[in-house]
Formats: sequence, C-alpha cells, structure tokens
Amino acid sequence: MHRHSDPEGDFSLPLTLTGRLADVNTWLFDMDNTLYAASVNLFAQIDRKMEAYVGRLLGLGRDEARAVQKRYFHEHGTTLRGLMLSHGVDPHDFLADVHDIDMSVLALNPRLEAALKRLPGRRLVFTNGDAAYADRVLGALGIRDCFDGVHDIHAMNYHPKPDPRAYRELCAHHGVDPARAFFVDDMAHNLQPAHALGMVTAWVNNGSERGDHGHSPDFIDFEMSDLCQWLEELPE
Repeated sequence: MHRHSDPEGDFSLPLTLTGRLADVNTWLFDMDNTLYAASVNLFAQIDRKMEAYVGRLLGLGRDEARAVQKRYFHEHGTTLRGLMLSHGVDPHDFLADVHDIDMSVLALNPRLEAALKRLPGRRLVFTNGDAAYADRVLGALGIRDCFDGVHDIHAMNYHPKPDPRAYRELCAHHGVDPARAFFVDDMAHNLQPAHALGMVTAWVNNGSERGDHGHSPDFIDFEMSDLCQWLEELPE
C-alpha cells in the first residue's frame, strides 16, 4: 500500500486515470458503511434509535417494533419512507431523533482525506441520511472539506436510493453528466440505477446489512472491501 501526500501535506496531486475512470469528473460517495468501515457499527446505534421510535409511535414492544422497522426498510429503502407513507411521520422529527448518536466510534482518517483530495473533479456525498447528520459524520472523519456538497434525503424529496428518481434529481440539481460520474455504495442494489444512467459503479463489499442484496456483476464495474485502500491504489 502506498501513500499519496507530499511532505508539505498537499493532497492535490493529479491522477492519471485510465479505462472506465478516464472520463470521470464527478465522484459520488454514499456515506454510511462506505466512507467508514461497517465494523465500527455506527449504524447499529441508528438502528436501535429507529426501533425505539417505531415502538413509541405505534405502541409496540421491542421485537414487534424491530419487525416493523425492518419491513419498512426492506420494502421502501428506508424506515423513514415507510413511516411517512404509512403513518405520516414528520421526516425532520424522525431524523433528528434517530441521528442523535455517539460519534466517538469514528476516528479521523487522514489517509482517506489524502486519497479523496487527489481525485480530479467534484466530490459529492449521496446519502439517504440528512445533511446535518452527514456534516457530523464527515467532521468526525476529518473529511468535511473534501466534498463540494451533500445530496441528502430532503433533496431527494424523500425518494431514497435505489429509487431511480433520486439519481435523476441529483444529476439535475448538481449538473452531473452521468456518463462522466462515478458512484460508490456499500449496498449493491443501489448501484443498478446509477449504472442504468451510465455511471461508473463501485461496490464496497464489507458485510453491511443486506449489502449484497440484489448483487449482480452486470451493473458493478469495481468491487472492493476497503474504499480508502482502493482510492490510494489509483494510478498517479
């Protein structure tokens, strides 16, 4: 493994990309379990908070609440979407509650910072979470200033990945040419709509919940277990 920074800490060294990456000028990154390892279990905290929220809302015990929460997640892409459609839940109230978690499990990642800053073109976060939560995660990782923007669940009009509308809205809002975009996610099925638009796709296969659901090599251009290492090994 090699590092890509000069002695003065300048991480902007250009890359000479080839093959499928040669024309990429916009880099789109999922956040949870992609920009940090699934093994830190940050999302497990959110999972428990969502379970508790569903329990309070519907007057259910823990096991029943968990079953409902997971059903909504599986059927609608996010628990929030299911709760909005079935119970009229206020997304701002829900997200503020479930994202009130301990970020101390995350650590500054200067390697990832360096690798991201070497990428030519724009870098955007594309997350089913919200921008306030994304800001806290990116800050905890020390990579907030690596990104030119965050396209969150509010910007998606609550149509979460893998709903094709989310991808079209992102491209329209940020002026992204999908034929020159790269998208990486830990959820394999989230890559299919990106590929259909012409994006280069990459799957972080790191054991996250349902990460391999709907997996097919037909719409995955690259596969990795560690995004940081993969980025570091791109050619200079």
